[in-house]
Amino acid sequence: MRHDPSSGPVAARVEALNARYRNHAAIAVLRHALSDPAVGRIALVSSFGAESVVLLHMIAVLDRATPVVFIDTQMLFAETLSYQAEVAAQLGLSDVRTIRARPAALAAHDPDRLLHKSDSDACCALRKAEPLERALAPFDAWITGRKRFQGQTRARLDFFENEADQRIKVNPLAHWRPADVRDYMLNNRLPRHPLVARGYPSIGCAPCTGRVKDGEDPRAGRWRGQEKEECGIHLVNGKLVRGPVADDARQDQEEAAMNVIVTDTGFAADDRGGDFQSPDLPGATALDLAPDADVSVLQGRLEGVDIIRIAFPAFSDGRGFTMARRLRMMGFAGRLRAAGHVIADQYAMARRAGFDEVEITPDLARRQPWEQWQARADWRTHDYQKRLRGLA
Repeated sequence: MRHDPSSGPVAARVEALNARYRNHAAIAVLRHALSDPAVGRIALVSSFGAESVVLLHMIAVLDRATPVVFIDTQMLFAETLSYQAEVAAQLGLSDVRTIRARPAALAAHDPDRLLHKSDSDACCALRKAEPLERALAPFDAWITGRKRFQGQTRARLDFFENEADQRIKVNPLAHWRPADVRDYMLNNRLPRHPLVARGYPSIGCAPCTGRVKDGEDPRAGRWRGQEKEECGIHLVNGKLVRGPVADDARQDQEEAAMNVIVTDTGFAADDRGGDFQSPDLPGATALDLAPDADVSVLQGRLEGVDIIRIAFPAFSDGRGFTMARRLRMMGFAGRLRAAGHVIADQYAMARRAGFDEVEITPDLARRQPWEQWQARADWRTHDYQKRLRGLA
């Protein structure tokens, strides 16, 4: 099913879709998502995990030619790979697309398959987020099996979500309870993932998934012992969610905290604060650029600009690196700052692309102290700016 989405920003379409289908059942929401022009081109992203078969069955009933994206991290349980092949064949799904990380990226960043032990965020970005971003490039929306009962970070989930103003995320099962899932599987005689019976109600990569004890949160076995409960392909309000938020006050406090600036010599306080303005404002000396901004409009207007901050809405979004290179080629000599979802593994790439610094949240600074950035920032022999000046 391919449709041209209606004009207008993603946020407005999401608001309208939630109002239109707020009182619909899951199967009706999914049916409309496959056909409503406001949604556009859509795919189902499935882990073929513990509860995935519910949505896969619904898709098979409605339109088995719907693209199904399966992320093979190459660290999955053998049982998951067998289950994926079994379910796809049994349901007659005709467009299952298995995606993986690029071999060159794996060789460069995780040659020993041990990255998950030192930095699970970076591993998820490498093996899940970046491949998924590539796979979703042709689509306007994607379907997930997320549900409100799966944790505090999902407690307010709506049927339709705005994903960083780029795509719509559709959650047909948002309001389902565990009993609804069990009943649907039983009534339709759907095969269960073999690991569920062995104490795995939520199943991800083998090294980062453990059994769950009675009474625990269904996702308690994911990244046990870490302040992390999302892999990075699901964001809340455009942000990667790690631990559960105790209350709204704590969340507000975290968001209000001053961000940290990563430089070659260590962490520093943000000397600009909120002092950034739209590139449309004449005479501005500090500019904020969205990742899809057209930097060509700044040609001839860069004199007097001291600093430009470029947003990175997701780990896998590389548009900011391209923008930085273009700005340097245009002659911009001021400070370039990458802000948002940039992790230590990406610091070298940022510096080579022309960035001078990276702006991160206090939470990420706690989880990835300066030593981690320093250890992975051996970029100087490949300095992009030096090559531009003919010095390297």
